[in-house]
Amino acid sequence: MLKEFKEFALRGNVVDMAVGIVIGGAFGTIVKSLVDDVLMPPIGWVLGGVDFSDFFLVIKEGATPGPYFSLAAAKTAGAVTLNYGLFANALISFLIVAFALFMVVKAMNKLRRTEEPAAEPTTKDCPYCLSSIPIKASRCPHCTSEIEAA
Repeated sequence: MLKEFKEFALRGNVVDMAVGIVIGGAFGTIVKSLVDDVLMPPIGWVLGGVDFSDFFLVIKEGATPGPYFSLAAAKTAGAVTLNYGLFANALISFLIVAFALFMVVKAMNKLRRTEEPAAEPTTKDCPYCLSSIPIKASRCPHCTSEIEAA
């Protein structure tokens, strides 16, 4: 059983998948930082100094009554909130990751198409009547001429 597990764990597909998951997690962290730290601050600044992470809707007030000027203040007070600003950040992160993965898959598919070898021909043309005949044929079924072996 240990030998079977070792064969399973060290197969190329499993190792490739593990590497992909680790790299994907790191890529997700980079994209999250790109959205939170690079893209959203200028967008918020253009919209008048808005911080998207502080867009929320109070569903139920907490122990300390509102108004809450930040999401952190609402959470500290124990308020129940609908955090649509954080959702917008997550949605933008997802779109960036999805587009990047689309580009990677598109490139991989293009490489696969160019690497596939051409299929061996299964037919040839009769030199006398130009009909298509099986590659191993020694006589043309259409004109009955004998075909020399190639």
